[in-house]
Amino acid sequence: MAETTVLIVDDEPDICDFISTVLRDHGYATSRAANGAEALEKVRAAPPDLITLDISMPEKSGVKFYREMKESGAWNKIPIVIVTGISEEFRRFISTRRQVPPPEGYLSKPFDAGELLGLVRKLTGGGAS
Repeated sequence: MAETTVLIVDDEPDICDFISTVLRDHGYATSRAANGAEALEKVRAAPPDLITLDISMPEKSGVKFYREMKESGAWNKIPIVIVTGISEEFRRFISTRRQVPPPEGYLSKPFDAGELLGLVRKLTGGGAS
């Protein structure tokens, strides 16, 4: 059985390192992108099983990337977990957009490894150990 792959989209190296370490320690494969443009290239090259997505990033924001993913027939089924330090108001905002469905998951920074793992396992069908 192929490894479950998670694309981590965040411009903060420390956050990428934390998410990657937690997931790899539990049997997930990870790749990284520092912004929405790079993430789109990675999705085109090898669609992941799940994406963790920061909202505030340079070049292409997480919001634009999220919209592109959810409007795409090819990739709209890939679960996306929004990982951000932005407030509860943003969560309500993104969850009430009529143009796109709400994210499959949401983590507010700071979050702990257990929260991350629980959400990833739930959205990938239990996936790794």
